[in-house]
Amino acid sequence: MSLTNRILLAMVAGIALGSLIEWWVGVLDPTSDLSRFLQDVLILGVFDVVGRVFIASLKLLVVPLVLVSLICGMSSLGTSSRMGSIAGKTIGLYLFTTGVAVSLGLTAALIIGPGKGVEAMAAASFEPKPAPSLTDTLVNIFPSNPFKAMADGQMLQVIVFALLVGFALTRSGEAGERIANWFRDMEVIVMKMVGLLIELAPYGVFALLTKLFATMGFGTIVDLAAYFFTLLGVLLFHGLVVYSSLLKVLTSLSPAILLQKMRRVWAFAFSTASSGATLPITLRTVEKRLGVSKSVAGFSIPLGATINMDGTAIMQGVATVFIAQVYGIDLTSGQILMVVLTATLASIGTAAVPGVGLITLALVLQQAGLPVEGVALIIGVDRFLDMVRTMVNVTGDATVATIVAHKEGQLDQSVYFDPNADHEGDRQQLAGTGASL
Repeated sequence: MSLTNRILLAMVAGIALGSLIEWWVGVLDPTSDLSRFLQDVLILGVFDVVGRVFIASLKLLVVPLVLVSLICGMSSLGTSSRMGSIAGKTIGLYLFTTGVAVSLGLTAALIIGPGKGVEAMAAASFEPKPAPSLTDTLVNIFPSNPFKAMADGQMLQVIVFALLVGFALTRSGEAGERIANWFRDMEVIVMKMVGLLIELAPYGVFALLTKLFATMGFGTIVDLAAYFFTLLGVLLFHGLVVYSSLLKVLTSLSPAILLQKMRRVWAFAFSTASSGATLPITLRTVEKRLGVSKSVAGFSIPLGATINMDGTAIMQGVATVFIAQVYGIDLTSGQILMVVLTATLASIGTAAVPGVGLITLALVLQQAGLPVEGVALIIGVDRFLDMVRTMVNVTGDATVATIVAHKEGQLDQSVYFDPNADHEGDRQQLAGTGASL
């Protein structure tokens, strides 16, 4: 069985087992030994520990991977001026797709009306964390201490520092070339670590989803079915139709090939609900399976994991309309425009971690003059939808990277159209583990 199929099988098994445990715990006496064993030993013990260790292992690789990938990508451009073109197209496409995403969410929610007939929960409460102002967000992009930025996982600051180092290496003669070669060797080592970790993915995915559905279940989805399925429908439309159309129009490449090669990344994104934790797998897939050059992938993918939050933007559009309808508030054109602008700008600097959409949603509601307490209405189903949002985010990262590489003449189309691309590389990386891909 291929690695991708093993991951998908682990997802299905985890959802099924978690749902079964959640039902079983519900019918058992809470004080019984079996109930305590299921909750304390299995759910909060084995599955929680394995899942958290897996997430921590993924996050371990994010900072070194971003650092060495960007430095290698920048230095490989030499003294040419292509980086300005790559950066402009990448950032422009990310902002464009985010604007489209929040507009789609608002439009669909206004047409469907998921909040009509839903009563606000008076007892619900939500304490939003303070969101930074736009000026603070822009200033915080630039690091005062790059080592502290790496320790704290401030990815935009790490990106800026890596770009500066890579730029300096191209203008430092032989010394710069020696250091650049060292970073290229480090990139090989980090990618080796990524390959080894991918082999353990089915176990981590199984543990994460079993724990999630054992504690959440499907009952919470039924209570907010209109909101849940409206948001889910827009997410799927954006991830499958909008990105595919953009790729087809701008490059004439087959979107079906890109979507087929993203299955493994989707499994990681769905399980972890974090673009940052999925970053090592996204970067490897874009380079090895889609044929994007290291210089483009090394810049576009880490940047996208930080600023490209289309799934979150869609959620903010749908949730804003939903909360307004629940509280009986008619949105004005000015409020709708404020939601579009705020949601688009809020994606810049947003941490690529689970649940961050709720924080930025509080900011959007505040700017639009809507009750922030309404966030409590959607918390119950947000975790599952966050997993789907992450799948949309990583699809956008890969699509934009592919488009930019094609426009810059840095896309290896023989790799893109090869259905078996990177399979041999996986086998070589995992040689000696006794596993077959």
